[in-house]
Amino acid sequence: MMLENFDHLLQKYANLIIHKGIAVTNGDYVLINSDIDQAPLVRLIVQTAYQAGAESVTVNWADDDLTRLNYQYKSEEALTNIPQHRIDEGHYFLNKKAKRIALRSSNPNVLKGIDPAKINSAQRAASEALKEVRIATQANQVSWIVVAGAGAEWAKLVFPDLATNEEQIDALWDQIFKTTRIYEEDPIKAWDEHEARLNEKANFLNEKQFDKLHYTGPGTDFTVGLPKNHIWESAGSYNEKGEKFIANMPTEEVFTAPDARRAEGYISSSKPLAYGGNVINEMKFHFSEGKVTEVSAKEGEETLRQLVEENDGSRSLGEVALVPHQSPISQSGITFFNTLFDENASNHLALGQAYASSVENGTKMTQDELKKAGLNRSNVHVDFMVGNADMNIDGILEDGTIIPIFRNGEWAI
Repeated sequence: MMLENFDHLLQKYANLIIHKGIAVTNGDYVLINSDIDQAPLVRLIVQTAYQAGAESVTVNWADDDLTRLNYQYKSEEALTNIPQHRIDEGHYFLNKKAKRIALRSSNPNVLKGIDPAKINSAQRAASEALKEVRIATQANQVSWIVVAGAGAEWAKLVFPDLATNEEQIDALWDQIFKTTRIYEEDPIKAWDEHEARLNEKANFLNEKQFDKLHYTGPGTDFTVGLPKNHIWESAGSYNEKGEKFIANMPTEEVFTAPDARRAEGYISSSKPLAYGGNVINEMKFHFSEGKVTEVSAKEGEETLRQLVEENDGSRSLGEVALVPHQSPISQSGITFFNTLFDENASNHLALGQAYASSVENGTKMTQDELKKAGLNRSNVHVDFMVGNADMNIDGILEDGTIIPIFRNGEWAI
């Protein structure tokens, strides 16, 4: 590692994740899901969590090579047979209200060449088996965060022109530290200030309560409805105990749920999507009466079709997120092939499940009540990027009044 003061920066990152990201306090249970190549960072996170008062910290490891071998050699029946101990573990940590950390660093193409139908079946089975945990997390019953570490294969894909893998990994860590504000003298203070700026936009949108949004730009003429009493959120969320957490680091978005029954027109992607161990590129979606009616992609189309056609609720939208084109990640000019980063360089939408917190009193509603309110219910939630420097977005009130929200990719409010 050639980055100056790397160990110090890694400790600052661990501090940020524990103290600002999920705000660990006395008696907390913490669950970490991480790729095995991030062991040095995980050790720091575990130590920092205990020092903050955690009662118990558990780490579940993943490995790209083993993941691929399992998909390559296991039958579809074996892949879709989720062991009871995994389900029991999920319920155990949910009952303990464990604060969850997902540390991502895997190769975006780890499953390239594997049958997309096999991948989709396995992911769908896991999602269904852990449905209770998934719904509780998406309703913010517990604190959770998604963060990244620099993996060798991922870094190679992002920085192919650098001479050595060490340089590639350093370059990716540099971007991770920049976008999570680790280079700031006090990263937690920097995040507090960033959160306040995003809240200004969310507050404006919440006050207006637009009936729908109209997107226009290259390959795009698209209108999406918004549910009554929807809530625009920014960086900070609250668990059921009222404790604040940051679900994504980095984040530059202001987001809400669309009305899943109201989407019309067509919209094109602006960045690649890494999904199901494959990269999908140059996507276009056509919508009618809230549902995808036609989809295409220049690369990874079969994987995309499996996503849209073979999952409950995956033809409708579950998230609308606004990100200015001038965001730091966008201005870096880097395509990360990782949704955590690429979605914060661009306006984006999500197919599948909506967050219950995106409508007033939604976290207290049943699944049927959420559906009746217009929030999509699904076993997936997959973001795809649509924003660019030429995109315009208008907010339309119930009386038909049009208010510009974005002009040429930037906030107009």
